[in-house]
This record gives sequence, C-alpha cells and structure tokens, in this order.
Amino acid sequence: MSGSVRCLIAGNWKMNGLLAESLEFVRQLADNPAPEHVEMALMPPYTLLYSLSAPLADKGVRLGAQSVFYEHGGAFTGSISPEMLRDTGCHYVILGHSERRDIIGEGSELILKKLNASWESGLEPILCIGEHLDEREAGRTNEVLKDQLSVLASVPGDRALTVAYEPVWAIGTGKTATTEQITETHAFVHAELKRLGHDCRVLYGGSVNPANARDILACDGVNGALVGGASLKADSYMALVEAAASVNK
Repeated sequence: MSGSVRCLIAGNWKMNGLLAESLEFVRQLADNPAPEHVEMALMPPYTLLYSLSAPLADKGVRLGAQSVFYEHGGAFTGSISPEMLRDTGCHYVILGHSERRDIIGEGSELILKKLNASWESGLEPILCIGEHLDEREAGRTNEVLKDQLSVLASVPGDRALTVAYEPVWAIGTGKTATTEQITETHAFVHAELKRLGHDCRVLYGGSVNPANARDILACDGVNGALVGGASLKADSYMALVEAAASVNK
C-alpha cells in the first residue's frame, strides 16, 4: 500500500448509545494528536447519525453507519438507503460484519448488492471478513477469507474501500489473535486483495483495547483498527488514537 494512506481508528458502537450520553461522549473527545497520520471515525446507531454529524465533524471525526440496504428508495419498511446515510453526513458504512452474517443471515450475494449501492451513492464501505474458531483450528482461515473477499472479483480496483479482518472468535470475547497470527493473516489478505486488483487499507478488529492496541497496530500490514467496546468511552477511544499516532509517526 501507499505509505501516504492514514491509519484508521473506527469505532463501531453497535446497538449502544442514547442521545444525551452520546453528545457528552463527543464533548469529551480530545484533539487528534496526529491528524496527518491517523484518521478518526465513529459508527453510532442510525438514531444518532444526524444529531452527531456536525459535532463529530467539528472534532475532525468522520461519520459512518453500521449497515445499509441495497435499494435507493421505495417500499422497504424498516430499511435505510445509502442516500439517507449520505444525507446525515456519513462517509463510511460497515458491511459484512460477522454479526450481520451470522445473526441476520447476510451472504455474499446480498453484501455485493450493498457494496455496489454504497459506491453508487458515494459511501466508502468497510468490508468485514473473518473466520470462526473451528475454521481457524481446522486450518481453513485463508480459505474462508478468500471466499469472503471473492465478492470483490467483479469490482473495479479504483473503488474507495477499506477491509477489516475480524476473527469472529475474538469479537467481544476478550480473546485476541497473537501478533504472529495477525501479521500472517494480514499478509494473506493484502496479497489476495492485490490478486483481485485492489490496494486498500486492512484494519484489524477483535477485542482491541488501549492495553494491546500499540502492539496490534505495529504489526506489518495492519492499517488501523475496527473497535467495538473500547470505542464506547471517549477516554478509551482516544487512547486507541494515541496508540495509532505513536506507531504511525
């Protein structure tokens, strides 16, 4: 990858956050210690997107959503279109998260539709990939990731894209892949993306916290982090940004 691409610390709030506490979170955010090297982004629930758009922008934080529907409008009760996300100020949208794949049943065909709809509306997808514990133990990690990345086979390489490798067994469990596992897997993901004609950031996600962030972000091929629980408190999130700044000077 180009060395000019900034490290991204993206916070996925999942189904957490009410308006008053979220505005207080933004108030407590410190300044980015290295804006030329580190990008800050947050993905709150849909209900908070509009209210947080301007306050986050004032702090230099990009806004993102946690999912999107693939149609641009119409009779799709309960769905959110890419244009609606753009209208609230979103730059990013998370797609293919394991919780959407496993709990909601989203597969590659649906994810590709969402990718294309997002690009058509000017959103940058953060495409999540990752293996389950039984797949890791069976030595099938690369096979699983290759299959998940295959949705990009028909996608032009100039599309704005970020990929997040999140081993499912490390999400919200307190377990973290070793730095050796992270380095090895990120090398494979970058190579597979290159084979498919893409050159983009690859984030790591899975129980990233202020205590382990620096070691993870220092791994070769890790271009940032997609973080869950550690992004729910302003001081914890800023500790991650500071760890990224110390690694990416």
